[in-house]
Amino acid sequence: MTEEIIIAGFGGQGVLSMGKILAYSGIMQDQEVAWMPSYGPEMRGGTANVTVILSDERISSPVLTRYDTAIILNQQSMDKFEEAVKPGGTLIYDPNGITREPSRADIHIYKVEGTRLAAEAGNPKIFNMIVLGGFLKIKPIVIIDNVEKGLEKSLPQRHHHLIPMNIDAIRSGMEHVEKA
Repeated sequence: MTEEIIIAGFGGQGVLSMGKILAYSGIMQDQEVAWMPSYGPEMRGGTANVTVILSDERISSPVLTRYDTAIILNQQSMDKFEEAVKPGGTLIYDPNGITREPSRADIHIYKVEGTRLAAEAGNPKIFNMIVLGGFLKIKPIVIIDNVEKGLEKSLPQRHHHLIPMNIDAIRSGMEHVEKA
């Protein structure tokens, strides 16, 4: 099993955190892992993306131009990465701020209203975990116990009290992902 993923959105949306959590979750599952972030100098508001590869075999290169899955959090990323999904691959997106829905017929398209669900829960910061949960429902490449361990590794000790809230957000995304 090899899963090549691009996660893309604006800086400040938790794109890199999502990738890091997935990467650590794969490590906890004894998988080979590559994590390669890319972001502009703007930090918040600039575009950001991260490539994550999880595999049972050695990974030859973290540099990719085609992906099994794209997790998209804004329109600029949709414009840039929709065509980079391999035929038969998966595109998952949060529709908030998306002005042009994905239109390819040769890929599987899902949406998770992470922004709306996070606002309803009273915590907009968890929206990326809701979207991650949608991905893990569609592609259960790491088990939730290892995601919790991944959160422990990627979050500073002072934020470990937030892990249960993040796991609840992931479970919410699993419940609310839908075929687009």
